[in-house]
Amino acid sequence: MKHKLKDVCAKAVKFTVAGGKIKNVEFYNGCAGNLKALSVLLEGMPVDEVIAKLKGITCGERPTSCSDQLTKVLEKRLKAGKRK
Repeated sequence: MKHKLKDVCAKAVKFTVAGGKIKNVEFYNGCAGNLKALSVLLEGMPVDEVIAKLKGITCGERPTSCSDQLTKVLEKRLKAGKRK
């Protein structure tokens, strides 16, 4: 499922969570090289660790970033009880 992102260059992110770990992260649009690298680095990382490391990161003068937006999606899933 694609999740829309707000106020960043990437328009959406798609991923799966299995066993509490993030898998198959794919950003749509945005800084291709940086977001591909981020996707590789996040592969298999526990969701709680992703949130702890990326939450609050900004991009330039923007109050958020693609990585921060990913944490917002992950937190929303956790609140909805979707740990898998």
